[in-house]
Amino acid sequence: MSKFKVGMVSLGCDKNRVDSELILGSINKFYEITNNPKEAEIIIINTCGFIESAKQESIDTILEMAEYKKTHKCKMIIATGCLTQRYGDELLELIPEIDILMGVNDYMKLHKLIVDFIKTEQRVSSTTYKDEGVNEGERILTTNSHTAYLRIAEGCNNFCTYCIIPKIRGKFRSRSKESILAEATSLVNQGVKEIILIAQDLTNYGEDLYGKNELHVLINEISNIKGLEWIRLLYCYPEEITDELIEVIANNPKVMKYLDLPIQHISNNILKMMARKTNKETIIGKINLLREKVPGITLRTSLIVGFPGETEEDFNELCRFLKNYKLDNVGVFTYSQEEGTAAAKLPNQVDEDVKIKRKEKLMNIQRGIVKDLNKLKIGNIYDTIIDGSTGEYYIGRNYEMAPEIDGLIYITKGKVLKKGDIIKVKITNIMEYDLVGDVWNESSK
Repeated sequence: MSKFKVGMVSLGCDKNRVDSELILGSINKFYEITNNPKEAEIIIINTCGFIESAKQESIDTILEMAEYKKTHKCKMIIATGCLTQRYGDELLELIPEIDILMGVNDYMKLHKLIVDFIKTEQRVSSTTYKDEGVNEGERILTTNSHTAYLRIAEGCNNFCTYCIIPKIRGKFRSRSKESILAEATSLVNQGVKEIILIAQDLTNYGEDLYGKNELHVLINEISNIKGLEWIRLLYCYPEEITDELIEVIANNPKVMKYLDLPIQHISNNILKMMARKTNKETIIGKINLLREKVPGITLRTSLIVGFPGETEEDFNELCRFLKNYKLDNVGVFTYSQEEGTAAAKLPNQVDEDVKIKRKEKLMNIQRGIVKDLNKLKIGNIYDTIIDGSTGEYYIGRNYEMAPEIDGLIYITKGKVLKKGDIIKVKITNIMEYDLVGDVWNESSK
């Protein structure tokens, strides 16, 4: 008897991607996995429910995939992830096209839910949530085979006033070092050369298990895995970055000189209303310290404009900060008024058109900064990992570039390269956010 074909659509963040890979791993022996939803008899949509635009994208995607019941082979629509965990049976009522609805803690039940639905044709909802442990298990990677995300913790204890994640994903809880190292070793044995450590807050790792921050210890232990080339860190809160972590970034050759600092704003007025556990002085002090101790470090951040009560002066202070400190990569988001969050009830909500104008102004400032920074890179030589190719170029990334969120290096073809190769590239030109270069070797001098 042939197996049902299952297709997956994964939306949202990299932590969601890991869940999607775990879902596929949990059902792999029962079903045939396909990358083409048009061929799939069962389509799973792993949703995001963080902000309004993400919720709308998730709903639109569910409805789009549901149309495949009419036009292609689909017989079953399964929705899971943050949106379904957040709204549960309400979503099942609103979208009758959903056959099975799961939360973020029910992946091991999926095969049974599918079998039960086939037998009964009764729609089912399973959104129980236990605020303990982290989803773990066999994964089917959806990234390039040489790159993988490794989640070291789940949940969050920060309770920022704009954020719903603690209510969806629960309190912060670390995975054990043993579990993480076992998974990292397995990934490297599968051919992974670049591991990207992720969590809602990497810098809180270990405090719940070991009574102290152990991120720097964990990184050093992972770096001992033979065959692993690069380790990248995402989502490190500035106020929690320790001297030990900075030392590891500076001195461990496998750790990329790259950090994602989710600072969100720089005005102390706004940071306080966001319930951030830091202030302007701490953020700037940590940026200066990182640049002093780790020369050439790439710093990325995310900023929110239009938070309730954000005045013109608050916004102008953010603009000045961006101009003065010239961060390498910046994502800018307009504030989303999310039900269930403390900020949704704050007075002085900012008009939508004002939010959009502020976002555009910040992005224009950052565009100029990136152009100026990239000009300085012409002539530089970087270790570059190859992710693929176009007709004319190979596509790669250096230490400054996380997959899918930062720029790329377009490398003129000549020497035959394959995915996962790490080679030296000399930068010859820029393309706004991206770089252009040639393969470099000693004889190129």
